[in-house]
Amino acid sequence: MTSEDTTTAEFTPGVRIPLIGLGTWPLTGEDAAAAVAQAIRNGYRHIDTAENYANEAAVGEGIRRSGIDRGLLFLTTKFNTEWHGRDKVRAAFGHAVKRLGTDYLDLFLVHWPNPAQGRFVEACEGLQRLVDEGSIRAWGVSNFKPAHLELLAGAGLQVPLNQVQIDPEHGQPGQLAYHRDHGILTAAYSPLGRNGAFLGHPAITGPARDLGKTPAQVVLRWHVQHGRVAIPKSANPERQRENLDVYSFSLSAKQVAAVDALDTGAPPRLDSDTFFH
Repeated sequence: MTSEDTTTAEFTPGVRIPLIGLGTWPLTGEDAAAAVAQAIRNGYRHIDTAENYANEAAVGEGIRRSGIDRGLLFLTTKFNTEWHGRDKVRAAFGHAVKRLGTDYLDLFLVHWPNPAQGRFVEACEGLQRLVDEGSIRAWGVSNFKPAHLELLAGAGLQVPLNQVQIDPEHGQPGQLAYHRDHGILTAAYSPLGRNGAFLGHPAITGPARDLGKTPAQVVLRWHVQHGRVAIPKSANPERQRENLDVYSFSLSAKQVAAVDALDTGAPPRLDSDTFFH
């Protein structure tokens, strides 16, 4: 297999996304700009941000500071429910690219469905229009449950990607099964968890010891072997490099199953039927 085959995934025709990206929440200001510039120098080619992180301008500054050619970078951002609706999504795009200092996006996501508002289907229709016009390369959603995805399918919309909370303790098997059955690529946010307690479990520390890797690298490799995108956040240069270095080793089927077994059945931290911004 080529390097591209193992480090990226094609999730919509002609568009490949790096499987490891840099998460930027809750970094803001100079901290965000410095972390992004440093990550790009460390080899990252996928940067993830959002309107609600209040750091898009700083992320754009970090990209410029790195000196990278924009065409070599995969840039994802997300918009809030204020912009749900066919006509409002274009305005959300205009604000996002202005803050980021770019003229296009690689991936634009609906951040939360906000089903009570009842306009996320229209928002996705607006995103598809932006793809058709060439303003964005691909669109997707975040925090959408199968019931929300079903409404999109009923409107004739094929969702390319859904960014959701996945880690060894929050495995969401029902959510992932729906994605597999409907050809939706999963992107995992908080892929290393929030408190990291499971990083000390023998199912993770054992392979880390045997392979000479860190527990975090084992978990990120677990995501990659499942075919998921993972977007860990780190401003530490050494950890950034470690988080990106997950292609020089692999986990056995038994090791993968042991990490799978850490799932507690707990739901995501936030319920997307009620939480939104």
